Amino acid sequence: MPILYTTKASATGGRAGRAVSENGVLDVTLTVPKELGGDGATGTNPEQLFAAGYSACFLGALKFVAGKEKVNIPNDATVTATVGIGPREDGTGFYINPSISVNLPGIDREVGEKLVAAAHIVCPYSHALRTSTEVSATLA
Repeated sequence: MPILYTTKASATGGRAGRAVSENGVLDVTLTVPKELGGDGATGTNPEQLFAAGYSACFLGALKFVAGKEKVNIPNDATVTATVGIGPREDGTGFYINPSISVNLPGIDREVGEKLVAAAHIVCPYSHALRTSTEVSATLA
């Protein structure tokens, strides 16, 4: 399948640094949360950025599948992504533990559950987390 859109972002300084998208629209200060040994300074972190991206993408997927089913997603619908991080049991690194919670005011629960299940299939974040998506890691 063809790639329809590609973007880039770069980070310097690791978890205590800066991340910038190629067009400069995203330009954030990165800080380490106290829970991970940081000073808790004002800024964001990779987990917050992942949660923001996942929640926005999932809501987009939800609107896509709802449109196919002729269901109108209300403007006040929300998707909240929760992303935890912790050490892997094998001691070789870290893992993330994401979850999605969807609020669809005015939508029948059974209809909402079907839409959420379908969006979980359509959303590329969900798909990547659920499958063995290949990630290329190369030295530039």
